[in-house]
Amino acid sequence: MSNSRVSRRALLRNSAFLACAAMASPFLRGAPAKAEDAQKIDKSPQKTPVIGSKKVGDDANGAAKVYFSPVIDAASLIKLYNLVNEGIHGKVAIKVHTGEKNGPNILPRDMVKALQARIPNSAIVETNTLYQGDRYTTEGHRETLQVNGWTFCPVDIMDEKGDVNLPVRGGFHLKEVAMGKGITDYDSMLVLTHFKGHAMGGFGGSMKNIAIGCASGQVGKKQVHGVVDGEPGDWTQWPAKEKLMELMADSAKAVADHFGKNITYINVLRNMSVDCDCAGKRAQDPTIHDIGILASTDLLAIDQAACDLIYNQPDNKDLAERIESRHGLRQLSAMAEHKMGNPQYQLIVVS
Repeated sequence: MSNSRVSRRALLRNSAFLACAAMASPFLRGAPAKAEDAQKIDKSPQKTPVIGSKKVGDDANGAAKVYFSPVIDAASLIKLYNLVNEGIHGKVAIKVHTGEKNGPNILPRDMVKALQARIPNSAIVETNTLYQGDRYTTEGHRETLQVNGWTFCPVDIMDEKGDVNLPVRGGFHLKEVAMGKGITDYDSMLVLTHFKGHAMGGFGGSMKNIAIGCASGQVGKKQVHGVVDGEPGDWTQWPAKEKLMELMADSAKAVADHFGKNITYINVLRNMSVDCDCAGKRAQDPTIHDIGILASTDLLAIDQAACDLIYNQPDNKDLAERIESRHGLRQLSAMAEHKMGNPQYQLIVVS
């Protein structure tokens, strides 16, 4: 059965699941969590139509822990980070999508600033872009960082001084990926992601943040997009759908394997346009409400949980359509096949 399609039986089952979730879990409908919900396990079933993915209760052994706060502010961000930072040490890379100039949906800088101040010896890391936008050259990228307010800490454009090849063990398509050379200067990484839609990937979560975001602008990003020796030259002819998701999984696996246990993930589900922050001011206005913040040491579990939360919202039509029309859910099944995490997770509400 295709990962991008759901059988009639699965659709009926998921419809029943959604009804149960709506009754059992008020925060999934966007209602604020009450104080007594803190550190509770949400047992409502998952909704994302991906076979083999499952949200479990607190009686399951081996399930990944995904922490959730419905409050999106600096205090909640710091609280969740402190629950998943056991592997963070030494020189810390904070991988953030810093966005094109004046993008309306970028993560709030004051919120990121408050978290970064709590992480010793840390810097934001980025790479230049493959497309010719505001961040295509290092010079233009640094100007864009200034415009967008990323001025409160060091920002390392990791491919400024070249590339480094990281191996992909058992990749679908790639044996290695060219990353920004600066990635090897760091002992650990926090992947701090604005979760949103994406024109080609369907959605941009933690996996996409490191898969494309750490790849070097003129070499690695071509590899991740399936461009070989400049062909195909027209981006509309680049590999998409399942192959693109598999290429991203290969690249993300190279980064995750490089850091091992010294990498952790946060997804912020706010201002979720169907467009990525690389669209800048052209991004469509969000049509789904803000949901909250997720944190986990498990890459697959956190992106799975983010998709589950979105699919459980009554106003998810546009974002769900963007995800499915691009076959974006293949990101999740590709990560599962690569053993990049656990699709079974506990959602632990923290308030």
